[in-house]
Amino acid sequence: MARLRHEKLSHMKNQTLLTLALLTVVLALPLRAGAAEAAKTESAKPAASEDTANQYLEQRHESHGSVVIGGKRIDYDAVAGTIMIEDSKGAPGALMSYVAYFKSGLGGGPARPLTFFYNGGPGSATLWLHIGAFGPKRVEVGNGVRGAPAPYPFVDNGSSLLDATDLVFIDAPGTGFGRVGVDLEKIGEEDKRNKAREHNDELKKEFYGIDQDARAFDIFITKFLSRFNRWNSPRFLFGESYGTTRSAVLSFVLQSRSDIDLNGVMLLSQIFNFGLSPDGPQSDPGNDLPYMLSLPTYAATAWYHKKVPSEPAELAPFIDGVEQFALSDYARALAAGDRLSEQDRQTIAAKLHDFTGLPVAYILKANLRIDGGMFEKNLMADEGLTVGRLDTRYTSPSIDPLAKEAEYDPQSAAIDSAFVSVYNDYARSVLGFPREAPYMPESDDINNTWDFRHKEPGDEHPEQVAVNVMPDLATVMKMNPRLKVAQFAGYYDLATPFFAAEYEMNHLGLPPQLAKNIEFYHFDAGHMVYVSPQALEQLHDQAAAFIRANSK
Repeated sequence: MARLRHEKLSHMKNQTLLTLALLTVVLALPLRAGAAEAAKTESAKPAASEDTANQYLEQRHESHGSVVIGGKRIDYDAVAGTIMIEDSKGAPGALMSYVAYFKSGLGGGPARPLTFFYNGGPGSATLWLHIGAFGPKRVEVGNGVRGAPAPYPFVDNGSSLLDATDLVFIDAPGTGFGRVGVDLEKIGEEDKRNKAREHNDELKKEFYGIDQDARAFDIFITKFLSRFNRWNSPRFLFGESYGTTRSAVLSFVLQSRSDIDLNGVMLLSQIFNFGLSPDGPQSDPGNDLPYMLSLPTYAATAWYHKKVPSEPAELAPFIDGVEQFALSDYARALAAGDRLSEQDRQTIAAKLHDFTGLPVAYILKANLRIDGGMFEKNLMADEGLTVGRLDTRYTSPSIDPLAKEAEYDPQSAAIDSAFVSVYNDYARSVLGFPREAPYMPESDDINNTWDFRHKEPGDEHPEQVAVNVMPDLATVMKMNPRLKVAQFAGYYDLATPFFAAEYEMNHLGLPPQLAKNIEFYHFDAGHMVYVSPQALEQLHDQAAAFIRANSK
């Protein structure tokens, strides 16, 4: 997503990634874009064979259109293409695909704000934000329920951000119409194809990882600014899910290695500290924060599905009480561990039942600790339903009624086909990407190759800890005290719970004057808040106001 899936990881994939994140490593410093350019020599050719060099030729296709936003027509020029990204030796290593929309006429030009958008995963293309949220056209899917089958509605997007900024949707390396390495199908000789395959496998190590990924996006952005004469434009990042992880690292890389200030960073469905995730916290005993920080999302979901025994009339005051309980009585009970008295165990279990509707006996059997997959599977188990992970408003029949945790995500099952189908058609028939070119909504082998090693700002070597990029954002906010940050979150997101995101922001270690640079917004929606038309309108208004306020 969008997602921490796409952004596309399933619940089991996230458990695997969290385990990988604990490996001890030695990390090589990535090169800045300028260094990669300088490292080029005559011998720096694709290692597979000389006849693959033309596979790195960049594409560029132009089209035009218009959209009505806020009652005003906006004409735009669209540019779709690829940009070549060098490997660490300065040789061609990857092609990253993108689609950019520029407001035509007087509103365009170098002084107009420019926003770079990307989804997460890691290993997701950016079709979700592109045709789901802010592009000039969007696909309509069901809001909290599965929508109608194909043909899927593809309509003008009155909530596009083209009224406030030019838009650049970037696909991560190995996704979209880009790729890492060369296309093996275009190499005829078997010996050369085998060498190319080995070369591609090595290149993936240079692009599939936290810091490697940030390096690639740094190179992309610096090249884009030069090619489109936008070096003096107000500049913003907008990341979703793992895209927020990327934004924290990338904003520091842009500032410290490429001397690029940002005007603002927008974070949708944030995750900085993977140790706070509700996916598989049992693998980290003693860390009870995931259970505490996911409780408000459990409660919001139970409220939405009318499972809260007291049936509160309004969500906001109900959630306020849950948050207070999570950080007080519940936190103390979990901190007591095995020394918690039986009476206190019963009291806490009863309170958790009042907030979530889960049976007291089940809560006690789970030792007061319920992870995301368990909640998704059991909230509506009596009805034979599993609730969504990315958006807990979605429900669908459970595959195995006896399973401990959810086997799939009902929201992903409900909307993925609409996004992928519509984007494939739009990209080829309107934007100009070749019809025969393969399109990857997500990388096919990212879980086997992604490197979760990360060297925090100021450290000489990585530490043996779960992924946590909070120091990256905190550092860049101190280096650039004018940098503003907007955090957007849905109440029904169990992939990146809103309360965990707030907790991260409240623990950046910022002085009070810098803490004021962060804005918080919540929506009655899930991880991909824009599937709700009402939430999308609100998201547009808040993001547009943020961009305008910080472009002066």
